Amino acid sequence: MSTRQILRRQFRAASIASRVSAGSMASAVAGVLLFAAPLSAQTAAQPGVTFTKDVAPILQRSCVTCHRPGQSAPMSLRTYEDVRPWARSIKTRVSAREMPPWHIDRNVGIQEFKNNLALPDADIATIARWVDAGAPRGNPADMPPQREFSSGDEWAIGKPDLVVRFPAYHVPAAGPDLFPTIVAPTGLTEDRYIKAIETRPVGINSRRVVHHAITTMVSGGGDGAPLSPDADGANAQFIVEYASGKAPEVYPENSGVLLKAGSSLSLGNHLHSVGEEIDAQVEVGFQLYPKGVTPKYIRYSTHHGDPTPNANDSLDIPAGSVARVDGYTLHTKPGKIIAWQPHMHIRGKYQCLELIYPGNPSNVMKRETINCANWDYNWHSVYNYQDHVAPLVPAGTVIHIVSWHDNTAANRNNPDPQNWVGYGDRTIDEMGFSWIGWIDLTPEEYEKEMADRAANRNKPPTATQQQQQQQQ
Repeated sequence: MSTRQILRRQFRAASIASRVSAGSMASAVAGVLLFAAPLSAQTAAQPGVTFTKDVAPILQRSCVTCHRPGQSAPMSLRTYEDVRPWARSIKTRVSAREMPPWHIDRNVGIQEFKNNLALPDADIATIARWVDAGAPRGNPADMPPQREFSSGDEWAIGKPDLVVRFPAYHVPAAGPDLFPTIVAPTGLTEDRYIKAIETRPVGINSRRVVHHAITTMVSGGGDGAPLSPDADGANAQFIVEYASGKAPEVYPENSGVLLKAGSSLSLGNHLHSVGEEIDAQVEVGFQLYPKGVTPKYIRYSTHHGDPTPNANDSLDIPAGSVARVDGYTLHTKPGKIIAWQPHMHIRGKYQCLELIYPGNPSNVMKRETINCANWDYNWHSVYNYQDHVAPLVPAGTVIHIVSWHDNTAANRNNPDPQNWVGYGDRTIDEMGFSWIGWIDLTPEEYEKEMADRAANRNKPPTATQQQQQQQQ
């Protein structure tokens, strides 16, 4: 099957084909209902599923990290009393694989990731059976112990070696989007390399107004004053990007990013008003390599596939339409892609990562679709590849990012389907690119890893790989 056929099939599955009409959307919904009905009929006939024995363990394992008091989710899912009013909604969301937030298209490309949040099929079937049976409580003695959390301040990366908290910024109840730059010192007295990094808004209210925050390292500064043009440009080094719902970045073994002694961090914010005054604050936590340790590889993360030839001209989304935009980025060195993070705004619906490899002696280029993902503006997910499947990129490879935007009334998140939308930084504008995390390889390292993978292709999977496959 060609790449075009694969994309067309997956795009239709996401109900965002290139021509959207009320009739086609109704047909898509009818198709979903026809698919779901036999499942309900089959699962309803299987008795014995209860909350305490079967469902609570799933929620404890996969949901309560966010679905508990004081966290980002809108409701707690710790007890039967918490869960029962939401039972049918939970079934709907997990059956559609909207929750937990893992939006990789399971029918395209690589499916082995380090941070896979997806529920196994068996867990989804259990939840569906429980709801179809009337959501019974079950024997209280079967209820597993509540999962313990140290406090509301725990970090997903574990205890950081360094935390940089930026000064708060006042966001009014109403007004245009704000893009302030705020500076804070690292306090480092010697160079250290980062091995994991987590950006997070401080408190629930800050999460509501912080759309994204770009952290760069600069020399000096740190008094909260705006950076000079020189410091904000030539001397700045990108460190990490945060956007709504983004998980931490954990770098592969023996790779990292340098954080210099005496440096400061510049935080480029995108803030938007939500109807009440909020003092927004962001902090960045770092796990660092020991003093004096220099990892072998530098871990890079940059924009790939911005709309070409010019984003301002290429991203053209007429009112009431679905539009596709393409972007291309050339890699001049061999390397390994270790993470993919799609990025769009409210009208984004679907994005694909494709590699266009350099021509062979016959000048025939090979194209490979690595992954596609549905898009949810509230979850800027990073998909970290398992080491043995992380895409290898020969020198001369073009990374092709394909993004689809739905500016129709069928898009329930669309605030205004009657107006044209183009490229811009505001929440109501659009973008279509990917953050790609990668490391450079020497030609010899690239050839060796290709040879190693070919040699291991027919070997039985490891225990880790088997566990990963069971989640698919």
